[in-house]
Amino acid sequence: MSTAVVSAEPGIDQSYAVCRDIAKREAKNFYYAFVALPEARRNAICAIYAYMRKADDLADDESLSREERMRQLDAWRTEWHAVSRGAGTSDPVFVATRDAVQRFRIPLSLLDELVAGTTMDLEHAATDHPDTYATFDDLYRYCYLVASVVGLVCIRIFGYSDPAAEKLAEETGIAFQLTNILRDVAEDTERNRVYLPLEDLAAHNISLDSLLKRNAGSPPSANERALLADIAARAEKYYASAKKLLPLIDPESRPALWVLVRIYHRLLIRIRRADYDVFSRRASVPTFIKLEILAVGMLRMGWARLTG
Repeated sequence: MSTAVVSAEPGIDQSYAVCRDIAKREAKNFYYAFVALPEARRNAICAIYAYMRKADDLADDESLSREERMRQLDAWRTEWHAVSRGAGTSDPVFVATRDAVQRFRIPLSLLDELVAGTTMDLEHAATDHPDTYATFDDLYRYCYLVASVVGLVCIRIFGYSDPAAEKLAEETGIAFQLTNILRDVAEDTERNRVYLPLEDLAAHNISLDSLLKRNAGSPPSANERALLADIAARAEKYYASAKKLLPLIDPESRPALWVLVRIYHRLLIRIRRADYDVFSRRASVPTFIKLEILAVGMLRMGWARLTG
């Protein structure tokens, strides 16, 4: 008679350490903001990031069919639901995420929305058609699921009391995702994805086919620059919400949010200064600038602790 071997559930400290390693390796812009948080909040943010990273990796594994990726995502989500209700698990990301959810009273519905955002690309179109969004309202819904929901989770970890913070966090997420979309236009078209709304392409006399089949690395046309400038202007409008959000967050968490907004906004500025040439090379914020921003953020954190 044989008995099944069940892997022991990892401890909470070990689980958070795994999540911190994932965030440090993968988070890039986000991790600089994580460092500016007190330890308990930093651990929770890293857990949520690791949870989100796993969902993204499952959705983006192009070695598998869309159907298989959907199947794996559904199985992973079902396992998470069981763990969130108290079932045992050998997955350190699930252990840490469950602790973060309980500690900071994060609604489980938000985590489901995080996963829904990762599946939109899989559900949006058949494999032989490009993934597109007809209107900005359609794109907004996508941005909400993949970015705004992250903001709504983060502010629960950051701490806030004014409910106005929730709409501002939603719009801050929109600003970040529009920045990502601008940065990744060339990369996305290579993957048969166009996140620039079709109504905006039409308004600038740009066909979907010409964007998908443009010469790799060639600079943008005048019409393409105008289109990208319009998207940047929308993003700028939503960055104004980030400034309003900052004073509504608990003082000890404000430096982290400030670092994150500063880095993302700097990326948008660099795209603008490159005259929207996101095709010749991928825009990024140099590490030394991120470290300068982080240094100011750490000083802000120290001041918040002294005066808190």
